[in-house]
Amino acid sequence: MGKLVVIKFGEGSFEQGFALTLQIGEEHERAATEITGRLPSFPEMPLYYSHWQSSYRQIGNRYRLHADQMQVTNVSMVQDCENASHILRARFNTWLRAEEFRPLREKWLERLSSTEEVRVILQTENSQLQLLPWHLWDLLERYPKAEIALSSPSYDRIQKPRPSNQLVNILAIVGNSKGIDTQADQALLQQCSNAEVSFLVEPQRKELTDHLWGKNWDILFFAGHSSSNKNGETGRIYLNRTDSLTIGELKYALKKAIENGLQLAIFNSCDGLGLARELADLQIPQMIVMREPVPDQVAKEFLKYFLEGFAGGESLYQAVRQARERLQGLEDRFPCATWLPMICQNPAQIPPTWDELRSTKSEDIPNLALSTRRRFKRTLLSSLAVTFLVCGVRLVGLLENPEIQAFDLMMRSRPAEGLDPRLLIITIDDDDLAIQRQNNESLIGASISEKSLNKLLVKLNKYQPRAIGLDVYRDFQAKEPDLITRLQQTQNLVGVCKGSDSSGNIKGIKPPPEIPPENLGFSDFIHDRDGVIRRHLLFMNQETTSLCSAPYSFSLQLASLYLRSSGIQLKFTPEGNLQLGKTIFPNLKPRSGGYQNIDANGGQILLNYRSSKEIAEQVKLTQFLSSPINPNAIKDRIVLIGVVAKGDSPDTWPTPYGIPLDEQMPGVLVQAQMVSQILGAVQDGRPLLRAWSWWAEVAWIWGWSLIGGVLAWRRLSLPWLALAIGITSSVLYVVCFGLLISGAWVPFIPSALSLVVMGGLMSIYNNSKTEARVVNGESGRITNAQSKI
Repeated sequence: MGKLVVIKFGEGSFEQGFALTLQIGEEHERAATEITGRLPSFPEMPLYYSHWQSSYRQIGNRYRLHADQMQVTNVSMVQDCENASHILRARFNTWLRAEEFRPLREKWLERLSSTEEVRVILQTENSQLQLLPWHLWDLLERYPKAEIALSSPSYDRIQKPRPSNQLVNILAIVGNSKGIDTQADQALLQQCSNAEVSFLVEPQRKELTDHLWGKNWDILFFAGHSSSNKNGETGRIYLNRTDSLTIGELKYALKKAIENGLQLAIFNSCDGLGLARELADLQIPQMIVMREPVPDQVAKEFLKYFLEGFAGGESLYQAVRQARERLQGLEDRFPCATWLPMICQNPAQIPPTWDELRSTKSEDIPNLALSTRRRFKRTLLSSLAVTFLVCGVRLVGLLENPEIQAFDLMMRSRPAEGLDPRLLIITIDDDDLAIQRQNNESLIGASISEKSLNKLLVKLNKYQPRAIGLDVYRDFQAKEPDLITRLQQTQNLVGVCKGSDSSGNIKGIKPPPEIPPENLGFSDFIHDRDGVIRRHLLFMNQETTSLCSAPYSFSLQLASLYLRSSGIQLKFTPEGNLQLGKTIFPNLKPRSGGYQNIDANGGQILLNYRSSKEIAEQVKLTQFLSSPINPNAIKDRIVLIGVVAKGDSPDTWPTPYGIPLDEQMPGVLVQAQMVSQILGAVQDGRPLLRAWSWWAEVAWIWGWSLIGGVLAWRRLSLPWLALAIGITSSVLYVVCFGLLISGAWVPFIPSALSLVVMGGLMSIYNNSKTEARVVNGESGRITNAQSKI
């Protein structure tokens, strides 16, 4: 919530000095601080202003004054105007640093922070005080979120409640435009979002009054020529080429418009203080006028910047300040452009935001008015509650299944990365099994005969692969002496065994007895509750009675053997994570990503599949044994040998790419995926899949909950809100998908759920509040009617 500062000028004059009172408090509340003081006499101050005013008006610059009073631009006058402005600014701040004023200045500095939004109201009847450039006060310039407004000491609140409208109703009067361009003003107003603009172009007097009486207007806008009399007490607008009116001549129509809810009058025309004084007597809530004659280009740019900020969600005061300061870019051609825009404020009214204009039509009743800060606070607290609710549901595992399904969908949607050139896979399919049987080769206990296996190893060793992985169980002694010798002496051959698991009643499978223990790797896969392999087990402590004592996985053994020639050795970090070279493979925790309570024993990581189909070049066993071989297809590669047959005891596994039997991936290809993951991470910098910390995930979910609240904050209709949430959810999916490609598994389902729940709840709340206000308003009207009866 911002601060409200009121500076009240009492009796006095520039010849005698001024008594004044400073009040500081929170918006919507009574002032918490009040102090009195004085400003000393300074009879020369009006003369300094008059000198600047004279030099400014001599420049001309195609003002929005009455057409007959416009002058031709005189560039030679620009320097005189700038010099006069510097003198006026210096004398003005010297006066405000007087010793008598110091207690008020110090109280201001004590009570207000430079980071706060501060609304300053200057209350005085003295027209010369109102003309001074208060925005140049050096104290005010220390506060980037402060803006000053003028007010009369006499004011009253319009008590009549106003009905709700879905759009901001703007009555735009385009008066006499001789010599200026008002088409730009009209175009800017037409671009305003959530607004309905009614244009009156060079209207007749009766047409204007009929419109002021006929509808509940939120904003009255005027563009064209205007002027004030010399003492600044009255002003005049020029409706068309022949007619002009004072505010007094529109008194009853304007009074009716204000009673019906008119909140803001913008006079994007010249010399508006006279207009503001007369409108203030009618108790209009807010006005924006120009202090002096305004160049046509400056008027257009101010309106553009103001509407951009105000309709974009800025408060009225902040939108004016930002628009005014942006005019500095024009001051090389239009000196003192930043001096011109001014706010005139009824202190009894609370300036509405753009959204409040179109939804809360009773800002004149403070209890029904919600400032931007209060609405944001409610959204913030609600989003926190929704976030912790969603995270609580997630912690008990109710979102685990949909999160994993979304993970699988993203995995399947990723572009294929191509074949891994470091691998070659020799497959044994149903035809290979049939050919071996036709050749009377014994397949008892294995999918490859001893004759074919020996022939295969001989041919492979001839072309010097870095590692050979035999993904075939051989828990029995070989019979052929040549094969026994070959298995014992092939140093780059890695065999497999399967570990025991007493909790799952899995006995395990022994390793090939001929292969040395240091060249063995376990083939155990970890699958989730739905049987899908999404995790990669790198190492584990085998049970004491396990038939397989290998501590490292088959894939890790092959990758380590391949990397050994590059000087990369396997080691562990102090935290127990596997490290190869500079790459660390962090162990999964029981709560990681979408997983909420998994068995994380051993060294587990998420399996970042390389491709849905072909991970590496493949060749059938029979084809490899009977055909000539390109040496480069084997040299320095890892060769995996495994079964892809679907007939005899198929070795296939469900993956994110397919769960049905005909879509499952053969075990040797899963092993290839794992080997490729290790090598890609170490040699290519290919990302490992990792989950964020729990607190980072909570913050991420909270952020999307806030976005849902902001969408509901816009008070869109249900179809538009549903469309906005749908588009935002799609953006969320794309962001999560992009992060997954880069290696981060972030929560999509919980974030989308918090987005939808937050948007829905806030929308229901907003609608209920609106209905309550309408009911209260109708109840009030009924009560009044009954009292009259």
